[in-house]
Amino acid sequence: MAQALYRGPTLDAPFDFAIGCNYWASHAGTAMWSDWRPEIVATDLEQLAATGVQVLRVFPLWPDFQPIVQLYGGTGELVEIRFGERPLPDDEAGRSGVSAIMVERLRALLDYANDAGLRVIVSLITGWMSGRLFVPPALAGRNLLTDPVALMWQTRLVRYLVTRLRDHPAISAWDLGNECNVMGKVPGREAAWHWSATIANAIRAVDQSRPVISGMHSLGLDGSWRIEDQGELTDVVTTHPYPLWTPYSGQDPLISMRALLHATCESRLYSDISGRPCVAEEIGTMGPMIADERGAADFLRLNLFSLWLHDVRGLLWWSAFDQHTLEHAPYDWVAVERELGLLHADGRPKPVASELNKFSEQLAALPIPRLPPFQRDAVCLLSADQDHWAVAYGAFVLAKQAGFDVQFQSAEQPLLAAPLYLLPSISGHRVLPRRRWQELLAHVAAGSTLYISHEDGFLSEFEPLTGLHLRSRSARRAEVRFALDDLDGRATFQLPAAFRLELAASRATVLATEPDGNPVFTCAPYGRGQVFFCGLAPETILTRRPGAFHSPEEPPYWRLYQLIAQRAGLDRVVSKQAPRLGLTEHVVSEQHRYIAAINYGDVPIQTRVRLHPEWRLEQVLLGAVSADAPGHLWLDLGGCDAAIIACGRRAGATP
Repeated sequence: MAQALYRGPTLDAPFDFAIGCNYWASHAGTAMWSDWRPEIVATDLEQLAATGVQVLRVFPLWPDFQPIVQLYGGTGELVEIRFGERPLPDDEAGRSGVSAIMVERLRALLDYANDAGLRVIVSLITGWMSGRLFVPPALAGRNLLTDPVALMWQTRLVRYLVTRLRDHPAISAWDLGNECNVMGKVPGREAAWHWSATIANAIRAVDQSRPVISGMHSLGLDGSWRIEDQGELTDVVTTHPYPLWTPYSGQDPLISMRALLHATCESRLYSDISGRPCVAEEIGTMGPMIADERGAADFLRLNLFSLWLHDVRGLLWWSAFDQHTLEHAPYDWVAVERELGLLHADGRPKPVASELNKFSEQLAALPIPRLPPFQRDAVCLLSADQDHWAVAYGAFVLAKQAGFDVQFQSAEQPLLAAPLYLLPSISGHRVLPRRRWQELLAHVAAGSTLYISHEDGFLSEFEPLTGLHLRSRSARRAEVRFALDDLDGRATFQLPAAFRLELAASRATVLATEPDGNPVFTCAPYGRGQVFFCGLAPETILTRRPGAFHSPEEPPYWRLYQLIAQRAGLDRVVSKQAPRLGLTEHVVSEQHRYIAAINYGDVPIQTRVRLHPEWRLEQVLLGAVSADAPGHLWLDLGGCDAAIIACGRRAGATP
């Protein structure tokens, strides 16, 4: 039979945005396959489609779909693997250890989804779910990620499911599984790579028409489970960006800039480092102990706009229905898993459900089929021996507050050309390989701007690069106070630091000093470019400090980044002073751009932004924006809301 091409959001086309949720049946949660009630499932999917859901992620629970057990003889010798007391059938399902009944139930769900106009992501290895490990009895006690017996049966399960269901038009993509990096420990990167390659290759062996999705969470640039490895092995990487579970993300109120930028920052980090599109495959507030229903709706609305405008390929809410009436584990164990639905357990929609419909309607009403990519002005280099997430998160938020956007790279990746390079919060002895360091210096000598901030790192050629002579290094006892005058007014900052670099300017311009005159923030020419050096590490310090990005008592640390961006001469059509206002610029051509503005907070923003004199407002596509004084626009944004405009270059202006 010819394979049917999937339809609906492709997940791997730019700005093709999938809106959906993760689905367990309303009556049973993880027990839906053993307590199969097709009439409830069909009604569930109709209700979800009515809320604006386009895509479902579904979970064939592993022990239900592969219910194999081991039977033993004398001295504990394995004799046979069966379905309980029944021998495995002599057909392909039996050889794969797969329950044909469960596969037909999954096919029925796909039929109901197709009838409701929904597309489906199938999460193939569902062994970990909501705080509980679900394993076929035959594999209990084995390392599910490295044991050859476990790998054999997983491969058979995946190959059979994909073969049997690949003809179904409702399926948009195959997911390796649900957070499978939690199913067991691996001895190193190679073992994690091997498991991922085994499952991905089993899928592609029988279906090459659909993308393979990673399904992992909490990946890193180092360690066993790496972002770049998932990019090598799958077509779409995934984030599960819950502020509660992600380091540093849940320190502030849910509706504040740090938490509201979390999903966008993490998803862009994964996409940039992997070279693959990314989907926020699970996202949610984790229930009413974090925020009320109105706050959850604001959180969802903001993230729909923010992820879409930053070219993340979809948002899937966790989850479809509340599960607080269920008595079995994990719901009996874990209180945080019970009240996370778009809909109540009885099907009544919550405010979050209306936000999906509203967003879908707003996208459909736009007079453009899809946005072009957004402009990234700076490359943020994540170096060795540092807390990569803390550094990336801090740099992303500060850049967004300052009015520009960053693209992430690791020290191992070939350097992209950019007008501005950020090398933030360097730490350790292996900041950049020499070859990458020489690439970077060549770009700066040719005219780019480089910013370096120091936590505890070592650089070669320090004085020729920074124009600073280092006299000594010592541990600090107190926080560092310094003021910056080269902006609108005077900003005073105070930050802790583990070490003091005693510096003297040999050819650098000193922009800020400690009270005793020791340089803290400097700028020096380097070839045709320039190098900013900060003797502190604001990115990691602020990421780790509660309230640093939204508290009115905190100094405007983002003004450091704003000064660097101004000196670098970044090509932005719109500039602003309100730190909660996020801007993206989408380049259509040298003559036309779309500009999007997002309010990363719950308090409305009324503000004037500067429009570059060579550009003019052509059309308001969404939101309340108007031409104001010459060269300015007036924005009136509600909490967690967005606006989009079209701008054109004035006649006679030279690109």
